[in-house]
Amino acid sequence: MLYAIAALFLLQALGDALVRLAGWPLPGSVVGMVALFAGLLVLRRVPAGLEQGAKALLPHMMLLFIPSVTGVMLHFERVAREWRPFLLASVFGAAITLVVTALALKWLLRRQAAA
Repeated sequence: MLYAIAALFLLQALGDALVRLAGWPLPGSVVGMVALFAGLLVLRRVPAGLEQGAKALLPHMMLLFIPSVTGVMLHFERVAREWRPFLLASVFGAAITLVVTALALKWLLRRQAAA
């Protein structure tokens, strides 16, 4: 579990550093997660320590969103002024997530039936 948390923090720090050096308008944590995804694609497997940590953190996922929500509330005036883009991003983001999840499930079920 400690390995997984250390890896996540290290990748977040790496993402923050890349964002600052490159001047990208992205959160460093997003860049770090893309780096994690790329690393997992290259490895073609999930290291055991990372998998154990992910399984331990997954049931507590809602707690991990609290800082993001409170961060948005720090900029409530801007959200109130620009609510339409937030609403559109939320609706389209949810729709895209639903479609991708359905397609992934369909693919996994087909793969399981073929095995």
